[in-house]
Amino acid sequence: MAQDSSVPTFIKGADLSFVPEALSANVIYKYNNELCDPIKLLKQKGGNYIRVRLWHSPTNSHSSFEEVRELSKRIRAAEMNLWLTVHYSDTWADPGHQQIPQAWANLSFQQLKIEMANYTRQIMREIKPDIIQIGNEINSGFLHPHGHLIQQEAQCLDLIKTAITVVNNERRATKVMLHFAGIDGANWFFNKMTGLNFDLIGLSYYPIWHGQNLNLLNQTITQLGQQHQKPVILAETSYPFTLGWNDWTNNVVGLNEHLIPAYPATPQGQKDYMLALKNLISSNIHAKGFCYWGGEWTAFRGPQATNGSSWENQAFWDFSNNALPILDVYED
Repeated sequence: MAQDSSVPTFIKGADLSFVPEALSANVIYKYNNELCDPIKLLKQKGGNYIRVRLWHSPTNSHSSFEEVRELSKRIRAAEMNLWLTVHYSDTWADPGHQQIPQAWANLSFQQLKIEMANYTRQIMREIKPDIIQIGNEINSGFLHPHGHLIQQEAQCLDLIKTAITVVNNERRATKVMLHFAGIDGANWFFNKMTGLNFDLIGLSYYPIWHGQNLNLLNQTITQLGQQHQKPVILAETSYPFTLGWNDWTNNVVGLNEHLIPAYPATPQGQKDYMLALKNLISSNIHAKGFCYWGGEWTAFRGPQATNGSSWENQAFWDFSNNALPILDVYED
Protein backbone atom coordinates (compact mmCIF):
# COMPACT_ATOMS: atom_id res chain seq x y z
CA MET A 1 0.00 0.00 0.00
CA ALA A 2 1.33 3.44 -0.88
CA GLN A 3 2.09 5.93 1.82
CA ASP A 4 -0.28 8.80 2.44
CA SER A 5 1.30 11.40 0.16
CA SER A 6 -0.32 14.40 1.82
CA VAL A 7 1.89 17.02 3.43
CA PRO A 8 0.26 18.45 6.56
CA THR A 9 1.83 21.87 6.35
CA PHE A 10 3.12 24.26 3.70
CA ILE A 11 6.87 23.63 3.82
CA LYS A 12 9.00 26.70 4.51
CA GLY A 13 12.49 25.30 4.77
CA ALA A 14 16.16 26.18 4.65
CA ASP A 15 19.19 23.96 4.19
CA LEU A 16 21.44 24.77 7.16
CA SER A 17 23.99 21.98 6.72
CA PHE A 18 26.98 24.29 7.17
CA VAL A 19 25.88 25.45 10.64
CA PRO A 20 28.05 22.99 12.65
CA GLU A 21 31.14 23.81 10.59
CA ALA A 22 30.49 27.54 10.73
CA LEU A 23 29.99 27.51 14.49
CA SER A 24 33.18 25.49 14.94
CA ALA A 25 34.95 28.33 13.10
CA ASN A 26 33.45 30.81 15.61
CA VAL A 27 31.23 32.49 13.05
CA ILE A 28 28.81 35.10 14.36
CA TYR A 29 25.21 35.15 13.15
CA LYS A 30 23.27 38.26 14.19
CA TYR A 31 19.65 39.38 14.11
CA ASN A 32 18.89 43.01 14.93
CA ASN A 33 22.58 43.34 15.88
CA GLU A 34 22.30 40.64 18.56
CA LEU A 35 23.80 37.14 18.46
CA CYS A 36 21.35 34.49 17.31
CA ASP A 37 21.07 30.77 16.74
CA PRO A 38 20.31 30.33 13.01
CA ILE A 39 18.05 27.32 13.62
CA LYS A 40 16.03 29.06 16.30
CA LEU A 41 15.87 32.24 14.22
CA LEU A 42 14.35 30.37 11.29
CA LYS A 43 11.77 28.92 13.65
CA GLN A 44 11.07 32.38 15.08
CA LYS A 45 10.56 33.81 11.60
CA GLY A 46 8.05 31.11 10.67
CA GLY A 47 10.14 28.35 9.07
CA ASN A 48 9.16 24.74 9.78
CA TYR A 49 11.73 22.49 8.06
CA ILE A 50 15.52 22.34 8.26
CA ARG A 51 17.18 20.48 5.39
CA VAL A 52 20.48 18.72 6.10
CA ARG A 53 22.84 16.85 3.78
CA LEU A 54 24.42 13.53 4.76
CA TRP A 55 27.67 12.15 3.31
CA HIS A 56 28.77 8.57 3.84
CA SER A 57 32.48 8.93 4.75
CA PRO A 58 33.60 12.54 4.22
CA THR A 59 37.27 13.55 4.47
CA ASN A 60 36.50 15.39 7.71
CA SER A 61 33.69 15.19 10.24
CA HIS A 62 31.39 17.64 8.47
CA SER A 63 28.18 16.23 7.00
CA SER A 64 29.15 12.88 8.53
CA PHE A 65 26.64 10.53 10.12
CA GLU A 66 27.71 11.57 13.62
CA GLU A 67 27.51 15.30 12.91
CA VAL A 68 24.13 14.99 11.19
CA ARG A 69 22.76 12.87 14.04
CA GLU A 70 23.74 15.55 16.56
CA LEU A 71 22.44 18.35 14.35
CA SER A 72 19.12 16.52 14.05
CA LYS A 73 18.80 16.64 17.83
CA ARG A 74 19.27 20.42 17.79
CA ILE A 75 16.66 20.74 15.06
CA ARG A 76 14.14 18.69 17.01
CA ALA A 77 14.91 20.63 20.20
CA ALA A 78 13.98 23.78 18.29
CA GLU A 79 10.66 22.11 17.39
CA MET A 80 11.51 22.02 13.69
CA ASN A 81 10.99 19.21 11.20
CA LEU A 82 14.00 17.39 9.73
CA TRP A 83 14.43 17.01 5.97
CA LEU A 84 17.40 14.76 5.26
CA THR A 85 19.22 14.72 1.93
CA VAL A 86 21.14 11.43 1.67
CA HIS A 87 23.77 11.92 -1.03
CA TYR A 88 24.88 8.26 -1.02
CA SER A 89 28.38 9.59 -1.63
CA ASP A 90 31.38 10.75 0.39
CA THR A 91 31.06 14.25 -1.10
CA TRP A 92 28.77 16.51 -3.12
CA ALA A 93 26.27 14.69 -5.33
CA ASP A 94 24.59 16.62 -8.15
CA PRO A 95 23.67 16.09 -11.83
CA GLY A 96 27.33 15.91 -12.82
CA HIS A 97 28.67 14.01 -9.81
CA GLN A 98 27.23 10.84 -8.29
CA GLN A 99 30.39 9.19 -6.99
CA ILE A 100 29.90 5.95 -5.08
CA PRO A 101 31.25 5.92 -1.49
CA GLN A 102 34.79 4.62 -1.41
CA ALA A 103 33.76 1.93 1.09
CA TRP A 104 31.42 0.47 -1.55
CA ALA A 105 33.63 0.99 -4.61
CA ASN A 106 34.56 -2.65 -5.20
CA LEU A 107 31.17 -4.23 -4.47
CA SER A 108 29.05 -6.11 -6.97
CA PHE A 109 25.60 -4.73 -7.67
CA GLN A 110 23.92 -7.20 -5.31
CA GLN A 111 26.45 -6.47 -2.56
CA LEU A 112 25.96 -2.73 -3.10
CA LYS A 113 22.20 -3.08 -2.77
CA ILE A 114 22.60 -4.85 0.58
CA GLU A 115 25.05 -2.25 1.94
CA MET A 116 22.88 0.63 0.73
CA ALA A 117 19.82 -0.92 2.39
CA ASN A 118 21.68 -1.42 5.67
CA TYR A 119 22.95 2.17 5.60
CA THR A 120 19.46 3.50 4.91
CA ARG A 121 18.08 1.38 7.76
CA GLN A 122 20.65 2.84 10.15
CA ILE A 123 19.66 6.36 9.06
CA MET A 124 16.01 5.65 9.71
CA ARG A 125 16.62 4.10 13.12
CA GLU A 126 19.10 6.66 14.45
CA ILE A 127 18.16 9.94 12.74
CA LYS A 128 14.45 9.41 11.93
CA PRO A 129 13.91 12.18 9.34
CA ASP A 130 10.47 13.59 8.58
CA ILE A 131 11.39 13.84 4.89
CA ILE A 132 14.15 11.78 3.29
CA GLN A 133 15.61 12.33 -0.15
CA ILE A 134 16.92 9.20 -1.85
CA GLY A 135 19.92 10.88 -3.40
CA ASN A 136 20.50 14.53 -4.27
CA GLU A 137 19.67 15.93 -7.71
CA ILE A 138 19.61 12.45 -9.22
CA ASN A 139 19.01 13.54 -12.84
CA SER A 140 21.40 10.80 -14.01
CA GLY A 141 20.69 8.40 -11.17
CA PHE A 142 23.01 7.85 -8.22
CA LEU A 143 25.71 5.46 -6.98
CA HIS A 144 27.47 5.47 -10.34
CA PRO A 145 28.22 3.32 -12.25
CA HIS A 146 25.78 0.74 -10.83
CA GLY A 147 22.89 3.18 -10.46
CA HIS A 148 23.34 5.25 -13.62
CA LEU A 149 19.86 6.08 -14.89
CA ILE A 150 20.91 6.18 -18.56
CA GLN A 151 23.37 3.29 -18.68
CA GLN A 152 21.83 1.04 -16.00
CA GLU A 153 18.20 2.10 -15.74
CA ALA A 154 16.86 -1.15 -14.26
CA GLN A 155 19.57 -1.20 -11.59
CA CYS A 156 19.03 2.47 -10.76
CA LEU A 157 15.30 1.93 -10.24
CA ASP A 158 15.99 -1.21 -8.23
CA LEU A 159 18.31 0.69 -5.87
CA ILE A 160 15.78 3.49 -5.36
CA LYS A 161 12.98 0.98 -4.79
CA THR A 162 15.12 -0.86 -2.23
CA ALA A 163 15.83 2.34 -0.31
CA ILE A 164 12.15 3.34 -0.34
CA THR A 165 11.14 -0.10 0.96
CA VAL A 166 13.56 0.27 3.88
CA VAL A 167 12.16 3.71 4.71
CA ASN A 168 8.58 2.47 4.60
CA ASN A 169 9.35 -0.54 6.75
CA GLU A 170 11.18 1.50 9.38
CA ARG A 171 9.06 4.65 9.71
CA ARG A 172 5.81 5.03 7.87
CA ALA A 173 5.48 8.68 8.84
CA THR A 174 8.59 9.65 6.89
CA LYS A 175 7.89 11.12 3.45
CA VAL A 176 10.13 10.00 0.56
CA MET A 177 11.27 12.64 -1.93
CA LEU A 178 12.92 12.15 -5.31
CA HIS A 179 14.86 15.21 -6.41
CA PHE A 180 15.57 16.52 -9.91
CA ALA A 181 17.64 19.63 -10.67
CA GLY A 182 15.99 22.03 -13.07
CA ILE A 183 12.99 22.27 -15.37
CA ASP A 184 14.27 20.84 -18.65
CA GLY A 185 14.05 17.06 -18.44
CA ALA A 186 11.92 16.93 -15.30
CA ASN A 187 8.97 15.29 -17.09
CA TRP A 188 11.27 12.68 -18.64
CA PHE A 189 12.83 11.91 -15.26
CA PHE A 190 9.63 11.53 -13.26
CA ASN A 191 8.06 9.43 -16.01
CA LYS A 192 10.90 6.98 -15.34
CA MET A 193 9.93 6.98 -11.63
CA THR A 194 6.22 6.22 -12.04
CA GLY A 195 6.51 2.66 -10.74
CA LEU A 196 8.10 3.73 -7.46
CA ASN A 197 6.28 4.33 -4.18
CA PHE A 198 7.55 7.81 -3.32
CA ASP A 199 5.64 10.76 -1.86
CA LEU A 200 7.13 14.08 -2.93
CA ILE A 201 8.53 15.55 -6.15
CA GLY A 202 11.53 17.78 -5.46
CA LEU A 203 12.88 20.34 -7.94
CA SER A 204 15.89 22.62 -7.85
CA TYR A 205 15.51 26.01 -9.51
CA TYR A 206 18.39 28.45 -9.87
CA PRO A 207 18.13 31.20 -12.53
CA ILE A 208 21.83 30.90 -13.40
CA TRP A 209 21.39 27.26 -14.46
CA HIS A 210 17.69 26.74 -15.08
CA GLY A 211 16.58 29.88 -16.88
CA GLN A 212 14.87 33.08 -15.84
CA ASN A 213 11.27 32.17 -16.69
CA LEU A 214 9.17 31.80 -13.54
CA ASN A 215 6.11 31.08 -15.66
CA LEU A 216 7.86 28.02 -17.08
CA LEU A 217 8.70 26.89 -13.56
CA ASN A 218 5.02 27.25 -12.62
CA GLN A 219 3.93 25.31 -15.71
CA THR A 220 6.39 22.51 -14.92
CA ILE A 221 5.10 22.24 -11.36
CA THR A 222 1.55 22.01 -12.66
CA GLN A 223 2.42 19.37 -15.27
CA LEU A 224 4.30 17.20 -12.77
CA GLY A 225 1.62 17.53 -10.11
CA GLN A 226 -1.20 16.69 -12.49
CA GLN A 227 0.54 13.76 -14.15
CA HIS A 228 1.92 12.09 -11.03
CA GLN A 229 -0.61 13.19 -8.41
CA LYS A 230 2.09 14.05 -5.89
CA PRO A 231 2.95 17.35 -4.18
CA VAL A 232 5.81 19.30 -5.75
CA ILE A 233 8.36 21.00 -3.49
CA LEU A 234 10.93 23.58 -4.60
CA ALA A 235 13.77 21.75 -2.87
CA GLU A 236 16.56 24.22 -3.66
CA THR A 237 16.78 27.82 -4.73
CA SER A 238 18.74 30.96 -3.81
CA TYR A 239 19.42 34.51 -4.96
CA PRO A 240 22.11 37.15 -4.34
CA PHE A 241 21.76 40.29 -2.27
CA THR A 242 24.95 41.67 -3.87
CA LEU A 243 27.38 40.82 -6.65
CA GLY A 244 30.26 41.62 -4.31
CA TRP A 245 32.33 39.12 -2.35
CA ASN A 246 33.63 38.63 1.17
CA ASP A 247 36.47 36.14 0.67
CA TRP A 248 38.89 35.08 -2.07
CA THR A 249 36.78 32.15 -3.24
CA ASN A 250 35.04 32.70 -6.57
CA ASN A 251 31.28 33.06 -6.23
CA VAL A 252 28.88 31.05 -8.36
CA VAL A 253 26.68 34.08 -9.08
CA GLY A 254 28.65 37.22 -9.86
CA LEU A 255 27.33 38.83 -13.04
CA ASN A 256 24.19 40.74 -13.94
CA GLU A 257 23.47 38.21 -16.68
CA HIS A 258 22.99 35.61 -13.93
CA LEU A 259 20.01 37.57 -12.57
CA ILE A 260 16.34 37.88 -13.43
CA PRO A 261 16.12 41.55 -14.52
CA ALA A 262 13.13 42.27 -12.28
CA TYR A 263 15.17 41.30 -9.22
CA PRO A 264 18.47 43.18 -8.81
CA ALA A 265 21.23 41.87 -6.57
CA THR A 266 20.24 43.95 -3.55
CA PRO A 267 18.80 42.97 -0.17
CA GLN A 268 15.34 44.00 -1.39
CA GLY A 269 15.83 42.27 -4.74
CA GLN A 270 16.78 39.05 -2.97
CA LYS A 271 13.69 39.27 -0.78
CA ASP A 272 11.42 40.13 -3.71
CA TYR A 273 12.69 37.11 -5.68
CA MET A 274 11.82 34.78 -2.81
CA LEU A 275 8.45 36.47 -2.29
CA ALA A 276 7.67 35.90 -5.97
CA LEU A 277 8.57 32.21 -5.64
CA LYS A 278 6.61 31.86 -2.40
CA ASN A 279 3.55 33.45 -4.02
CA LEU A 280 3.92 31.26 -7.11
CA ILE A 281 4.13 28.10 -5.01
CA SER A 282 1.35 29.01 -2.58
CA SER A 283 -1.03 29.78 -5.46
CA ASN A 284 -0.32 26.52 -7.31
CA ILE A 285 -2.47 23.68 -5.96
CA HIS A 286 0.21 21.15 -6.92
CA ALA A 287 3.01 22.86 -4.96
CA LYS A 288 3.50 22.43 -1.22
CA GLY A 289 6.49 24.51 -0.24
CA PHE A 290 10.04 25.68 -0.77
CA CYS A 291 13.53 25.37 0.68
CA TYR A 292 16.35 27.91 0.42
CA TRP A 293 19.86 26.58 -0.11
CA GLY A 294 23.06 28.10 1.31
CA GLY A 295 21.51 30.74 3.54
CA GLU A 296 24.01 29.94 6.29
CA TRP A 297 27.06 29.69 3.99
CA THR A 298 28.73 32.96 4.87
CA ALA A 299 32.46 33.54 4.41
CA PHE A 300 33.14 31.93 7.78
CA ARG A 301 36.68 30.81 6.90
CA GLY A 302 37.78 34.43 6.74
CA PRO A 303 38.32 37.11 4.08
CA GLN A 304 41.58 35.58 2.78
CA ALA A 305 40.18 32.09 2.26
CA THR A 306 40.59 30.62 -1.20
CA ASN A 307 38.61 27.55 -0.07
CA GLY A 308 35.83 29.55 1.54
CA SER A 309 32.27 30.24 0.44
CA SER A 310 31.20 30.47 -3.19
CA TRP A 311 27.77 31.50 -1.90
CA GLU A 312 28.30 34.26 0.68
CA ASN A 313 26.56 36.82 -1.56
CA GLN A 314 23.43 34.60 -1.54
CA ALA A 315 23.32 34.01 2.21
CA PHE A 316 20.73 35.12 4.76
CA TRP A 317 23.38 37.26 6.47
CA ASP A 318 25.25 40.23 5.01
CA PHE A 319 29.01 40.77 5.12
CA SER A 320 28.69 42.21 8.64
CA ASN A 321 26.87 39.03 9.74
CA ASN A 322 23.53 40.82 10.16
CA ALA A 323 20.35 39.02 9.08
CA LEU A 324 18.90 40.25 5.79
CA PRO A 325 15.26 41.11 4.94
CA ILE A 326 14.85 37.82 3.04
CA LEU A 327 14.09 36.06 6.33
CA ASP A 328 10.79 37.97 6.47
CA VAL A 329 9.62 35.70 3.60
CA TYR A 330 9.17 32.91 6.16
CA GLU A 331 6.49 34.84 8.00
CA ASP A 332 2.90 33.85 7.30
